[in-house]
Amino acid sequence: MHKLIWPVLLLLFIVVKANSASCPTDFNYVSQILWDKSSCESVEAGDGDCCQTLLSLFGVGLAQYLKDSSNFEFPDYASANACVNSFQSQVASASVSPALVTQCLNDTSMFVSSPNLCSGIQTKKDWLDLLGTTSIDTACKGDLTSLASCDACKESAQIVVNKILGIDKNVTAGTSLQCFYFAVIYAAGLVNDYGPKNDNTAACTFGLTLKVQGSSNRGHLVLICSTITSAAIFLGVCAGLAVYFLREKRNREAVHRRFIMRNRSLLQTTVRPNTGAIWFKIDEIRAATENFSRRNLIGQGGFGTVYKGTVSDGQIIAVKRIKNCSPEGDADFLNEVEIINNIRHRNLVVLRGCCVASDDVEGHQRFLIYDFMPNGSLDDHVFGRNCKVPLTWPQRKSIVLGVANGLAYLHYGVQPAIFHRDIKATNILLDADLNAYVSDFGLARMSVEGESHMTTRVAGTHGYLAPEYALYGQLTEKSDVYSFGVVVLEIMSGRKALDTSVERFSDYLVTDWAWNLVKAGRTIEVVDQGIRESGPASIMERFVLVGIMCAHVMVAFRPTIVEVLKMLVGDIEIPEIPDRPLPLTHQSVEYGDGSLRISGSYTYSPVSQNKLPRRTVENYK
Repeated sequence: MHKLIWPVLLLLFIVVKANSASCPTDFNYVSQILWDKSSCESVEAGDGDCCQTLLSLFGVGLAQYLKDSSNFEFPDYASANACVNSFQSQVASASVSPALVTQCLNDTSMFVSSPNLCSGIQTKKDWLDLLGTTSIDTACKGDLTSLASCDACKESAQIVVNKILGIDKNVTAGTSLQCFYFAVIYAAGLVNDYGPKNDNTAACTFGLTLKVQGSSNRGHLVLICSTITSAAIFLGVCAGLAVYFLREKRNREAVHRRFIMRNRSLLQTTVRPNTGAIWFKIDEIRAATENFSRRNLIGQGGFGTVYKGTVSDGQIIAVKRIKNCSPEGDADFLNEVEIINNIRHRNLVVLRGCCVASDDVEGHQRFLIYDFMPNGSLDDHVFGRNCKVPLTWPQRKSIVLGVANGLAYLHYGVQPAIFHRDIKATNILLDADLNAYVSDFGLARMSVEGESHMTTRVAGTHGYLAPEYALYGQLTEKSDVYSFGVVVLEIMSGRKALDTSVERFSDYLVTDWAWNLVKAGRTIEVVDQGIRESGPASIMERFVLVGIMCAHVMVAFRPTIVEVLKMLVGDIEIPEIPDRPLPLTHQSVEYGDGSLRISGSYTYSPVSQNKLPRRTVENYK
C-alpha cells in the first residue's frame, strides 16, 4: 500500500542524473530547532501528524538550500536520496525512529527538479524573471512571531500563487499545490530576515509544531498532503485541504463580488445608456492597455494613473485608474461620474465608460474611460515635455477662451451650478487641434441655491486656490474664477503658478509677479517674449489684465466668468484694477492639521456681503 502513495505538496528539487552524490545542504538544525517530537513518539508513530512534522522539518532544509544555492530543487535523484539519508541520521540523533523517515519520505522524486511544474520555476532567477518583486518580499521579511504578521505572510503567498496560476493556464490542482510550496520556500529561504532555521520562521512558513506553547501551527503555510503513509489518510487530508482552500477562495471571491456589486449598484442610476457611457469589462481594459504596459502610461498623480488604450473597434481611449479604491473613496469616484456624465459641452471632457474590478492580485480597482487627447495637458505644452515647441499666440488665445467657455457652462449652463475646485494646467487637456477641454471632476461640487457653500475640507492645488476658500472654506463660483486667472497668467507668461527658482520672494507667485509689473505700467512684460511680436499688443495686454482681475485677492473685485468672456473678446471694457490690501508680515498660513500651507504676501479681508467675521493669520496656525 505504501508504495502506491506519493507526496502531493512536499514537491521539490532539480535536474535528474542517477549517480551517487553527497547532500548539498546541512540538516544539523534538526537538533537546534525546538520542534515537538510527541507525534512521532506515540504508539501510532508514522501517522499523518508525525509525517507532517517530519516533512515540515525537512522543508526547512530545502529553504536553506534555496538560500545557499538559489535552486528550488535538488539537482538529481542521488543528491535527493543523500539528503533524505542525512536527514534520517539527524532525526535518529533526536531520539526519533529513523524508520519513520523512510515511511514518510518514501518518494524522493518529488525533491528533484522538473521544468514541467509551476511555470518552469527551478531557480531564484526563474522566479524573479516570472514575477519580479511580489507582496511576499514585504509581508514575509520581518519577525513572524505574531499572528498578524504570520497571517499577512500567509496571505501574500496565496496572492502570489494565484498570480502564477493566472500566468500558466496549464497548471493542474497538484502542481498548484507545488507552486504554493515554492512560495513558502521562497518566503523562508530568500525573504525572511531571520532565515528558515529560526523557530518562529519555521513555525509560520512550514507550520512546524514547536515545543513552546502558543507558537505552533500559527502560519498554516504547511507542507500539506506530503508523503502520507496510507492512501486513506492521503485522500482524507487532501480532501479536507481542498475544502479548506475552496472555502477560502469563496470567501475571497465574496469580498470581490460585494465590491463590484456595491459600485455597480451605486452607479446604476448615474451611468445611463442614453448618455453614451458604457460599462467596460476588466479584460477589455487590460487588452486595450496591453495589461497596463508602462509604454502606455501617459500621466499620473495623486488620483492614480492614466493609460492610453485602443479598444477592439480601433477607438483610442484614455483609462484613468483610480488610486484610492477603499470604500472611503466611493464619494469622489461617484461624484466625478455623476457630474461628468450629466454635462455636455465642447470644452469639457466626455466620459466614455466605467469599469469596476476586484481580484486577489490587484485588489479593488476602479476605472474611468475618456476620449484620448493626443496633445496631453496644457502643462505639457507650457512647462513640460512639449514646451520645446512654444504655443503660438493664436493657440494660447484659443485655449484661454475654450477654458472660459467650459467654466461658463459649469457655472451658468447647468442647474445646479457646478464648482470645479481644481482648475489648473494639468487638468486642461488638448485634442489634436489644440482645442481645450476641462477635465478631472473628482473634486467638483454642485452648488446649493441661495446658500454660500462652506466647507472644512479644502481641496485643490497650492498656487491655484482662492484666498477666501483656502482661509475660510468659502466656496463660490469666484473660487474657480481665481484659479482660472492664475491659468491665464501662466498661459500668457509661460511662468508656473509657483516658481521657487526666483531670487525675490515677491516673484514667487505668478499673480504677485504679474501684479507688480502691471501696477508699474509694464503689462506687456508679463507676456512671454516668444509671442510678443506675433499679435496685437493691446489684445495680449487685455488677456493679462483679465487674468489679474480674475486672480484678485479680494473676492468682491473679481468678475464672473460670463463677464470674463465679454472682457476677453472686447464686448465690455476692463474696469480699473482695484488695489490689493496691504501686505502682511507673515508669509504663510497653515490650514487645519497642517497638511495645507498657503504662501503669499497678502491676506483676504472679507467684505460685508460675505457675512464672515474678520480673522487673523494666528487663528489658522
